Amino acid sequence: MMMDFMSLPTGPLTLSNVTVPACLIGRSGNLVRTDIGIADGVITEPGGQLVDMAGAMVLPAFVDMHTHLDKGHILPRAANPDGSFSGALETVRADHANWRAEDIYRRADFALRCAHAHGTRAIRTHLDSPPPQDDISWPVFDRLREEWSGRVELQASCLVGCDMIDLHGRFQQTARLVQHYGGVLGMVTYPMEGLDGVLREFLELAGELNLHVDLHVDETMDPTVETLRSVCQAVLETGFQSPVTVGHVCSLSAQTHDRAMDTLDLVARAKLNVVSLPMCNLYLQDRQQNQTPRLRGVTRVHEMKQRGIPISFASDNTRDPFYAYGDLDMLEVLRESTRIAHLDHSADDWIKAFTSTPAQSCGFAPAALTTGAPADLLICRARNWTELLARPQSDRIVMRHGAAIDRRLPDYAELDDLF
Repeated sequence: MMMDFMSLPTGPLTLSNVTVPACLIGRSGNLVRTDIGIADGVITEPGGQLVDMAGAMVLPAFVDMHTHLDKGHILPRAANPDGSFSGALETVRADHANWRAEDIYRRADFALRCAHAHGTRAIRTHLDSPPPQDDISWPVFDRLREEWSGRVELQASCLVGCDMIDLHGRFQQTARLVQHYGGVLGMVTYPMEGLDGVLREFLELAGELNLHVDLHVDETMDPTVETLRSVCQAVLETGFQSPVTVGHVCSLSAQTHDRAMDTLDLVARAKLNVVSLPMCNLYLQDRQQNQTPRLRGVTRVHEMKQRGIPISFASDNTRDPFYAYGDLDMLEVLRESTRIAHLDHSADDWIKAFTSTPAQSCGFAPAALTTGAPADLLICRARNWTELLARPQSDRIVMRHGAAIDRRLPDYAELDDLF
């Protein structure tokens, strides 16, 4: 039978004549046509009711490994005054006064409903954790994680500036809060006196608590800012073995080729995971009044890939002072990243940077289209990459546990009383 694109039959079925990335079914090449069986919520060998998909593209549900659910959707009450990075920092810090438990819960739940409807199955969020905000935000996160279990798997990482961390004082309580809620130890790194010692002690604390690490690093176009090198050296010197993720690393793009490549060799030796946030970086970097931006802040993803460094892309901020737009739609991130970072005319397996690579970096369940994998799928009418990326794919089907979900997005008016 030919598919009515807005609906699929229930029960065991075979999605016949679908287009999938070869790398996600263990084959070489770019896109291939195949059949996918679905039964009991998982991908199976073809069988059951046959549905001709007419070449529709099938992808595994996305993994968004760098978000800020606690900041999301505060823009109506906390707009960035000038679109700058400093303007964003100051505005968010002032808005912390409004971050009561119910305020965070409602905005984060709204964002999760958007992500779920767009086809994301797993999210890592950073939580601003300067005291006493940590005591407010982490229990809210735990409530959301429980309520969203089975729909969107959640992880959280604490977020505190490196010059605000008292590693032998109050941050010990924050770190144990992170451990209690099964989180990731996080920090923002930027140049400061004594950073090398802070990094070593931070990693030692993470090791004692058996925590993974996720750092915001070098989110600037200043080529002299190289805390990424300090992170690498700290990991190598301490022998830290748990996964370490670094996000942004914008200054790499402003450095000389030789210096940047030398740093990337260090990143490879330290076995860091990297996440690029191109939409937010384009919004903030090189913004100057009445001047066209030239330095756009997208890190050197191709050179990382050539060195075997695990590289992912993610949403980052959503409708807040750091990024005024976005909807936690990873298909939008795929589309924009392809254009911004020239992922086309490149390797055939960049789709992994939005699915299987972030899943592996964070420790989420693998993302694949092979037999036995969960039938958590995104199905689009597009039959090739240009058709997929030319349009928003508003009529996409999102399938979770083998069944299509309701994709209606929440109305922004739900949040009006918060502003």
